Amino acid sequence: MSVTARSGGPRALWLAVVLGVLVLLCAASVAVGTRDVGWTDIRAALAGHADTISQAAVATRIPRTLLAALAGGALGLAGAVMQGVTRNPLADPGILGVNMGASLAIVVGIAWFGLSSSHAQVWTAVLGAGLAAVFVYAIGSMGRGGATPLKLALAGAATSVAFSSLVMAIVLPRGDIAGNVRSWQIGGVGGATFDTMAQGLPVLIAGFVISLLSARKLNALALGDELAAGLGESVAFARGLAALGAILLCGAATAICGPIGFVGLVVPHLCRLLVGIDHRWLLPFSTLTGGCLLVAADIAGRILARPSELDVGIVTALIGGPFFIWIVRRQRVREL
Repeated sequence: MSVTARSGGPRALWLAVVLGVLVLLCAASVAVGTRDVGWTDIRAALAGHADTISQAAVATRIPRTLLAALAGGALGLAGAVMQGVTRNPLADPGILGVNMGASLAIVVGIAWFGLSSSHAQVWTAVLGAGLAAVFVYAIGSMGRGGATPLKLALAGAATSVAFSSLVMAIVLPRGDIAGNVRSWQIGGVGGATFDTMAQGLPVLIAGFVISLLSARKLNALALGDELAAGLGESVAFARGLAALGAILLCGAATAICGPIGFVGLVVPHLCRLLVGIDHRWLLPFSTLTGGCLLVAADIAGRILARPSELDVGIVTALIGGPFFIWIVRRQRVREL
């Protein structure tokens, strides 16, 4: 038996475990909320009935749960891809300013161009995410040493703050849109509908496919640009293709849920503890684990703040903030 086969067995087992955890969390998400429901109501709601308050509550939780799993998977996968593209352990759609770039694009579209279509908002967010990624990489590449992890992290953090300020400057004078934009900017999955998800689903699917197919290219990039080129890999194409997949995922997820931070930072690091650095395993693991994290965060937000609830963006920030500090201390930023 080859080494690859021996090492693949435990990884496949862990993948099945994570998938099982995601299924259990989705079941718990449907059952848990401000109103306790029984399995009879759950089965009736799954069959399309909404005759009682409990069945109606379950019917609203089903799309919410699916959206949390989709968005979490998208952000977890995007984070793993970004860390692979930049070779930066601090890379994350939020930290690198990609999420805020998507947010700013949507707010500008709504405030100045009357953007209202969900489909148009998805593509506007993708455009904003792409421009933000290019801008941060260009800024981080300036000076001696090129795009080092520390310079990219600092450029992304500064860009994120600047974009956030621009969003507030645009929204504050506009009382007609301020309330909706502010609640959306927190990042949440409440109020999800199948129609809303359907608008962003084609973009998410394209992002998932492109990102997962970039696994071998990311493995080559991890060896360094010169060695990757020596192995016959087009470095610029590999980096651009993987980045495109991440941008599609970030843009669509942000358009639907708002800017949710730290999922793309936390998830890849946790997955590396289980499967190592091989992107052929890391990317699917990050997808499933990201879904688990966001569904769990949504459940925790409902339980901790009963009878109200906390949006998942708040819960992930509470988790991700200390984790980010730990990563910085562990990686010794001065040495990055």
